[in-house]
Amino acid sequence: MQASKGPIPQFAYRSNNGLLVSNGPPDNSLVEGFSSTEDVRVFEYSPDGRYLAWVLQDRVKIFDASTNSLVQEISQKNVIEIEFSPRGTFVSTWERLVKNADSETNPHKNLIVWEVTTGKQLISFTQKNQSGWNVDWTAEETYFARLVSNEVQFYNPKEVASGVCARLKHEGIADFSLSPGKRLTVAAFIPEKKGQPAAVRLYDFANLNTPLSQKSFYRADSVQFNWNKLGTNVLVFTHTDVDKTGQSYYGETNLYYLSITGNFDCKVELDKAGPIHDVTWSPNAKEFVVVYGSMPAKATLFDHRANAIYDFGSAARNTVKFNAHGRLLFIGGFGNLAGDMDIWDRKTFKKLATVHAANSSSSEWCPDGRHIMTATLYKRLKVDNGIKLWHYTGVLVHSVDVKEMYQVGWRTSPAEFWPEIRSLSPPPQSSLTAPAAPAKPMGVYRPPGARGSATPSFFKDRSSDAQPRSNGSNSSAGIPGQAPAEDKMLSKAAAKNKKKREAKKKDDGSSSPAEQPPVPEPATSSQAASDLEKKHKTVSKKLKQISDIKAKIQAGEKVELTQIKKAEGEAAVREELETIRRQMEQLGIKP
Repeated sequence: MQASKGPIPQFAYRSNNGLLVSNGPPDNSLVEGFSSTEDVRVFEYSPDGRYLAWVLQDRVKIFDASTNSLVQEISQKNVIEIEFSPRGTFVSTWERLVKNADSETNPHKNLIVWEVTTGKQLISFTQKNQSGWNVDWTAEETYFARLVSNEVQFYNPKEVASGVCARLKHEGIADFSLSPGKRLTVAAFIPEKKGQPAAVRLYDFANLNTPLSQKSFYRADSVQFNWNKLGTNVLVFTHTDVDKTGQSYYGETNLYYLSITGNFDCKVELDKAGPIHDVTWSPNAKEFVVVYGSMPAKATLFDHRANAIYDFGSAARNTVKFNAHGRLLFIGGFGNLAGDMDIWDRKTFKKLATVHAANSSSSEWCPDGRHIMTATLYKRLKVDNGIKLWHYTGVLVHSVDVKEMYQVGWRTSPAEFWPEIRSLSPPPQSSLTAPAAPAKPMGVYRPPGARGSATPSFFKDRSSDAQPRSNGSNSSAGIPGQAPAEDKMLSKAAAKNKKKREAKKKDDGSSSPAEQPPVPEPATSSQAASDLEKKHKTVSKKLKQISDIKAKIQAGEKVELTQIKKAEGEAAVREELETIRRQMEQLGIKP
């Protein structure tokens, strides 16, 4: 193992060359003796960073992540998934369910929980689906739970021989989640059934019969639970497979907010139509960011009462993540988007940099909170696989090119292990050149059969020619490599009408249609009315938020600096609202 001066983050990556472990910035060198040339199927760090496990075809190996010494080897074939418990005491493995002739009397136990230090089985279950395959642990590993038909079953790992120690029963329960933090709270999702709305209910583990809080809603086939760090509040991200309004091919999404105290719940109001792309809590557990809306999507910061406190603007983005201490965050557009990423300072709301990480399929903050890893994996793209490490100022500090890369991940490390960013540092020195964002494509798409020929006039500027294109049989696509006259691209009638218009223009001394800039059509009165109503609603909402902020200030409550600035702009908001009302009255709309 290489010695290092001070803490250095580490990451592992699995490629066609096997599994390798590398130091992160500022070292960026491979860790000696910590690699495997065997056919590693998947690897996993324990949440506390103590262990690194990797799966082979016939066994699972668990190593000490600091010394590279083998801690345990579990002989189990065909494992596909692996996951540690929060403190690394236990590890779960999952393999595909195999049906045998005696499956009814002796079913295949394909989900197994093992003790790491002894390698013994703690308990095993039959788990058909790979999605949500593992048991859910409490943060202290006091209990673990799993979902079966119409109930959630709880086990005490110290008394597994006694069987189920507690049950949360509800007909039709489809999903659940255990909260982090000291107080164990259980969130349960019950889908719609027979005209009854879907619901999320929060239960205290000490009383699984009476909910602490609940929220009912329609249009939810599945949910994702997003707890804050303290486990006091949860965001429920709902999704439908089909959007019955027809606005989205990917279904409908909504976001709801619940408190475990039962004194507050609401739907998070988003001021742009379209899907919710991502949501994440700040490590301070008091605020969260949502990326939402049709592209370009908006990103908005909300407080612990789901009030909008800052708008990060609109761009082609679908991912948001805070660093370990919550001082910095990045908002990026990955997957089928271009890979641009904005890095923000939460303290000053200043955008520090925008970097272009093209074709990235994964992105994650380094545990030190100062660097970001983006990676292109073979599953997403068969070329340009590799890893890039960026400083938060936008400087590319390290790059690894890999022929085929299948997985990458940081070794987990507590935030307390790394000093918090108190003042922003200057960009580090780097010999690497960050890839530039591609220039905007010029022109329009042309099919292969039409490439190399002149562009027909009816593709150039439709607004300059009111004559519709003829579907006559004399129209042709031209021969590649040849530049035929425009008239040959049109029907005879269209060509004749065009000659008449050009002659008339010439006689009048006016310019040709190509020289005339297209004039946009004026918006209809109904469009203008709709736009005004939307503006009126948005500005009225701002005014209400200002009133709430002023009430908090008068009551002596603590408010954000951004909220104070927002309240100071009350006069301008009122003036804007009055202007909108006058415009609405002119159109005969009642404000």
